[in-house]
Amino acid sequence: MNVAEVVGRTLASLGVDTAFGVVGSGNFHVTNALVAHGVRYVAARHEGGAATMADAYARLSGGVAVLSVHQGPGLTNAMTGIAEAAKSRTPLVVLAGEVSEPRSNFFVDQTALAEAVGAVPLRIGSAETAAADTAEAFRTARDGRRTVLLNLPLQVQGLTVPAAGAQVAAALADGADIEAGGAERIVPTGAEERVRSPEAGEGTPAPEPGDEEVARLVEILAAARRPVFVAGRGARGARREIEELAGRTGALLATSAVARGLFRGSPWDLDVSGGFASPLTAELIRDADVLVGWGCALNMWTMRHGTLIGRDTTVVQVDLDDAALGAHRPIHLGVVGDVARTARAAVRLLGESVPDGDGAGYRSTELAARIAGENRWRDVPYVDESGDGRIDPRTLTIELDDLLPEERVVSIDSGNFMGYPSMFLDVPDERGFCFTQAFQSIGLGLATAIGAALAQPDRLPVAALGDGGALMGVAELETVVRLGLPMVIVVYDDDGYGAEVHHFGPDGHPLDTVTFPPADIAAVARGFGCEAVTVRDRADLTAVARWLEGARDRPLMIHARVSRARGAWWLEEAFRGH
Repeated sequence: MNVAEVVGRTLASLGVDTAFGVVGSGNFHVTNALVAHGVRYVAARHEGGAATMADAYARLSGGVAVLSVHQGPGLTNAMTGIAEAAKSRTPLVVLAGEVSEPRSNFFVDQTALAEAVGAVPLRIGSAETAAADTAEAFRTARDGRRTVLLNLPLQVQGLTVPAAGAQVAAALADGADIEAGGAERIVPTGAEERVRSPEAGEGTPAPEPGDEEVARLVEILAAARRPVFVAGRGARGARREIEELAGRTGALLATSAVARGLFRGSPWDLDVSGGFASPLTAELIRDADVLVGWGCALNMWTMRHGTLIGRDTTVVQVDLDDAALGAHRPIHLGVVGDVARTARAAVRLLGESVPDGDGAGYRSTELAARIAGENRWRDVPYVDESGDGRIDPRTLTIELDDLLPEERVVSIDSGNFMGYPSMFLDVPDERGFCFTQAFQSIGLGLATAIGAALAQPDRLPVAALGDGGALMGVAELETVVRLGLPMVIVVYDDDGYGAEVHHFGPDGHPLDTVTFPPADIAAVARGFGCEAVTVRDRADLTAVARWLEGARDRPLMIHARVSRARGAWWLEEAFRGH
């Protein structure tokens, strides 16, 4: 068995179940080795798409994903997707062939590339260490919640590994009882609880918060009259614990955009905090006297550049990473610890000192009625701007929300349009929404939807794209068709890069560089084998209803010609951070 085969076998033995990539000569053998040992391989049409598919798959499956790319240009093609994954702390192992001769056409400093975007560079050093090096890459990704580049030098890949089976067994010995997939939380051979979500560090002991910090948190909550909890990706998998503490303290519940859906179904769910927040959500968060961020960065997006934090609000942050505490804004208390364990510890210490139910904290029958009737964006009155052959994106998305089944997984590209599908399309839970926006690159949405669809195969996948992002990632339409995914792809087409149009247009700047002639995106989709409909008004959506009622044997492209008179409501605030 050679090095490439040992790498594939080791990753499969550690529990990797799916890999994405584009195969070239430098990653041909390692990719085949993954497949030979039972790993599903998903071939993309561009390495950038493959990287984003792997990122989305890891986010929604709860496991470590693998990306396989050729040396040099294969890796550089993937770098935007790798940067998004690294910034999001996605547990991902990137396998890349590597040349060491600077005169080679394929040579590039791959270690420097990884470091430049925040990924962790590692390398297979020799045949003797191949299994151990691979296991280190996997565990760094899993336990550290990191994106890891594992370089595979071409001159090493073909070397014979002495006693390969023993090497693999030894590499697996540390933590061999923990696989990458499966339930969110498990109790392995020992009694120690281990966390199983990529947000909290799979396989690592869940950190206990300090007694003094928990006591101070309880003291703050016990005195609070209007507490609000905002949960981020680090809180996924801890809904039950957070809701129990919220019930004891009368706290309202909100999330960051990436954790949207975590509290779906609760009468106290305010949905998303930040630039996407509805007027009622913004009002209630701004009026909070205590704000607790649970595994949430409290960054400019989630806190609207700090405007959602009242002048006298006490701010608490709970996070696994000490460096995250207070990184974006001043806090009164930071608690280092696992979200679920911290919430449980607070409940134990709090006891029954604050009543559960109506009258506790921020909660009241009157407020519950307001949340039920006013909190969703579709409940906010607006003037429908449909007309002249274009449909208002709010009207479009509300109609789609009513048409599409509740069991869905929604993936969003970046751009002026993105608030509409993010906030007007409902999602069933936190596994129903994939928001790859840490790097704010357009063009990742379709690939995101593919990875999310494969991670959640029992749900209808919905991709929401702008026309610019759709055309950037158009090659992956072939992947959607080839995989037979019953995907709904919605393109919000305003014939340009809408964010730039609405940012620079009001000041009189020329817009020729960011506007384009109309493109028949529906015809492009048909060319790839999709069903397609162009939507200019409500009546055109009858074709969507027919597709939903039919066999769904081909993906559906909805090419929506949307109104473009104004920018999205969140856009002005967003540009303040640039």
